[in-house]
Amino acid sequence: MPNLTKRRVSEAQDLEKSYRLADIVKQRQKTLDALKLKAGELVLDIGCGVGFLTHEMALQVGESGKVIGLDKNTEMISHAQKRCESLQQTEFYKGDASKLPVHDQTLDAVSCTQVLLYVKDVSKVLTEMRRILKPGGRLVIVETDWRGVVLNSADDALTKNIFSAWDNSVPSPNLPVHLKPLLQKHGFYKIKVDPIPILNTEYSPSNFSHGMLKWISKNAENKGVINKVQRSNWLEDLQNRGQSDSFFFCVNRFLFTVYL
Repeated sequence: MPNLTKRRVSEAQDLEKSYRLADIVKQRQKTLDALKLKAGELVLDIGCGVGFLTHEMALQVGESGKVIGLDKNTEMISHAQKRCESLQQTEFYKGDASKLPVHDQTLDAVSCTQVLLYVKDVSKVLTEMRRILKPGGRLVIVETDWRGVVLNSADDALTKNIFSAWDNSVPSPNLPVHLKPLLQKHGFYKIKVDPIPILNTEYSPSNFSHGMLKWISKNAENKGVINKVQRSNWLEDLQNRGQSDSFFFCVNRFLFTVYL
């Protein structure tokens, strides 16, 4: 199996695990609540991943509606198709958020979760979202402010380097700060913003921070910002803090609900 395919399979498997975490289940429910889907509606899930949200959206619009799932990763789409195989009101496409496979003003609602931070030209994607939504349509965006992470660790300088490496890995690590004026610039004016804090005081595989901190520190190692020993020591410190009941992690995600 080629390395790229292996990596994409691994990413899909990791996402399967993370989407089952209590922190993410709560976020998914808040997203569904904000979308306010109705039977018969036509909706789009941008960055559908392995299809957890798409599946729930499809149940809400029913057989008279339709949910389109879009993702750049073939393995993600494969997982999503399998998850939704009993729901005839779903269809999936491999594609880019900057060129959506939908006609003008045809959608009742669009969801976009943890996608825009990876996008170089956010304006182009927002233009596409504006194009495909009907008058009165809804748009729900969820993004993380990674520059606002709070973490209790023994080496603050090392922790800063690890998260700086992540900042440099994505185009918009603190997009929520800038998103509202960007939305307004593209003709979205009825905007409501709600925080979704992720707070973990236990270092446990059942919490969001456990896998995320391993992943972010691995990214820093791969980029040469830290070495293998530094990463091991950093993670060991977090593990020790978990065992001594002194672990503390918090990051804010923000849910933008937008009406046309």
